[in-house]
Amino acid sequence: MERIIIKGGKKLSGSVRVSGSKNAALPVIAASLLADGACRLENAPKVKDIQTMCQMVGVLGGRTKRETDVLVIDSSGFSCRPAPYDLVRTMRASVYVLAPLLSRFRKAKVALPGGCAIGLRPLDQHLKGLEALGAKVKMEHGYIQAEAAQGLHGAEIYLDVASVGATVNILLAAALAKGRTVLDHAACEPEIVNLAGFLNAMGARIQGAGTSRVLIEGVKRLAPVTYQIIPDRIEAGTLAIAVAITQGEALIEGFFLTHLAALERKLSAAGVELRSESESAVRVKCKNDELLPIDIVTLPYPGFPTDLQAQWMALMCRASGRSVITESIWENRFMHVAELKRMGANIRIEGNNALIRGGRALSGAPVMASDLRASAALILAGLVAEGETSISRIYHLDRGYEKLEDKLAALGAEIRRETE
Repeated sequence: MERIIIKGGKKLSGSVRVSGSKNAALPVIAASLLADGACRLENAPKVKDIQTMCQMVGVLGGRTKRETDVLVIDSSGFSCRPAPYDLVRTMRASVYVLAPLLSRFRKAKVALPGGCAIGLRPLDQHLKGLEALGAKVKMEHGYIQAEAAQGLHGAEIYLDVASVGATVNILLAAALAKGRTVLDHAACEPEIVNLAGFLNAMGARIQGAGTSRVLIEGVKRLAPVTYQIIPDRIEAGTLAIAVAITQGEALIEGFFLTHLAALERKLSAAGVELRSESESAVRVKCKNDELLPIDIVTLPYPGFPTDLQAQWMALMCRASGRSVITESIWENRFMHVAELKRMGANIRIEGNNALIRGGRALSGAPVMASDLRASAALILAGLVAEGETSISRIYHLDRGYEKLEDKLAALGAEIRRETE
């Protein structure tokens, strides 16, 4: 087991580059299985979740190869095999292989997924969409079993919740379905736009990605292509908050402000300036000596991302005054609160609200990460805590951040990884 050790008190400065997006790469890897041949994915991050998805591709008969920041997905051996529990339980995005299996082989067997323990994440919208496209679905012995004996066909689908995962699976299933699919109340995240761009590059006919209404005209085949994964907006936001919490100044390359407009507005209100120096480079700088307390409510895109809620909480622990965080996406995403309180934070939970009294000094302590984004929040708190902070169970961090400690060290943080 490894842990991260931080000695707080260093202002961050310099420049850093954001890695490719995990949440964009995962559905694109699954989409690669729709083409018979080898796709090349540029700017693919080297994180544990990507490794897990590559293992899944291997289990299903495909092959993967890493060439520095390029990931090659060869689907020529893709076959109809079960997606096993041992892999799917470690990462929820494994369920994305459901649609390619159905599209290519008219049947699929995929274990019910796992991932971070941040709340119930039902698959009803995924299955509703696939059933509308002609699949018969049942769940037995911990597996989703789906069959479309006559193949998939276009349909009109309305999602009750703007689910990213359901939108992904429906796009993947509809791309090769017969006829036209209309998807209403679709998720609008940049990762969905990236996926649709990849499918279109392969020959799909998708319009409206990035809006709540997406039109898909099914095609007969998709061809392998070379495609670039977008930068990770959650990593970019985490790094921006890291600079802000230390009251430093740094240039973050691979940061599209249009992908994080809600964060930009909240940081500006808190006294942090985000200035574009190019289309994909942003300078972060504190405008005041003190951070101001700002309330947030997590919402689907383009609202404030739930994946930055924990990091924002760490920032508000430093802001002078009272702030409120309302978590409207997941019901169990305040597990980092207990660990922040071990470091001296004054936080009270009332239902899905966290009430924070900021401005008091944090102190270094041994803490434990409970999930991916909680790991980042504890690191941010450690950057400004007095003394030394030790964060264990950082395997959560490695699921979604590529060498975050190295990037922070390059900005001047006193941080290291060691074996416990």
